[in-house]
Amino acid sequence: MKDDVLKTIEKKRNSISFEVYGRYALFSDPITRVGGEKFSYQVPTYQAIKGILESVYWKPTLVWLIDAVRIMNKIQTEGKGIRPIKMGGGNELAYYTYLKDVHYQVLAHFEWNEYRPELLTDRNENKHHNIAKRSIERGGRRDVFLGTRECQAYVEPCEFGNGDGFYDDYGQLDFGFMLHGIDYPDENMQKSFNVRFFNCAMHDGVIIFPPPNSPVIKRRNVFEEQIVKEFVIGHNLLSVDDEVGEE
Repeated sequence: MKDDVLKTIEKKRNSISFEVYGRYALFSDPITRVGGEKFSYQVPTYQAIKGILESVYWKPTLVWLIDAVRIMNKIQTEGKGIRPIKMGGGNELAYYTYLKDVHYQVLAHFEWNEYRPELLTDRNENKHHNIAKRSIERGGRRDVFLGTRECQAYVEPCEFGNGDGFYDDYGQLDFGFMLHGIDYPDENMQKSFNVRFFNCAMHDGVIIFPPPNSPVIKRRNVFEEQIVKEFVIGHNLLSVDDEVGEE
C-alpha cells in the first residue's frame, strides 16, 4: 500500500515538497541520443528533478538532495516528428518520444555544499528553507521544464503523499538500470565530472532515490579534475546574499 511506502521515507527538518506537472516531458535516455533521436525514460531522473528544484531556488551554498518522487498520472508516451537544426544545412526529420500529461509530487531537502568554504557565512538554514518555500508558492524563480526546454512545467506546493495517484496500489514496477545524475566539480572532492547510474524501482507509485553517495550507485568518470570558480567578496561577489538576487 502507498501509505506503507510513505512511512519508510524520512523527512528532514528542512524538507520541502511540491508538485510539478505539464503536458509533455522528455527525460531522455542517453543511449538513444547517439543517432539524433530522443526517447524518454518512463519516469523522471534524479538529476531532472534536481534541475527543476534549482530553477525554483538555487544558491551555490547548498546542494539539493531528492528523497522521493511520486508518479501521479498514468505513464503514457507520444511520438513526434522533429526537424532538428543542422549546422551544415539540409532537411532532416527525427522522431522524439515524449511522456504526455505528466504530474509528479516531489520530496527533497538540502545540505550545505562542503566544497564551497568561501560561502560559509551564508549557511543559514532557516533563511534558505523559508525562501525555497516562498519560491515554490510563486511558481519558481526561473522557467521550469520537464527534462528539455520545450516541455514547459508548472510548480505548486503540496503535501507529499496527499491525493490519489494512478499507481497507489500497483505494487513494484522495475525500470531497470538508468541514469541517476551527475557529480559536478564543485560538489565532489575530486573536482571531476562523474555520471551516476542505478537500478530504478517504483513501489505503489513512489520512487525512493538513493543519495548520490550511496554504495548502490554506479559511477563513470567523464572528465578528470576541473578548475572550480571561487566566489570572492569584493571581486565577483558583493556579499553572500548577492549571487542569485536574494530576497
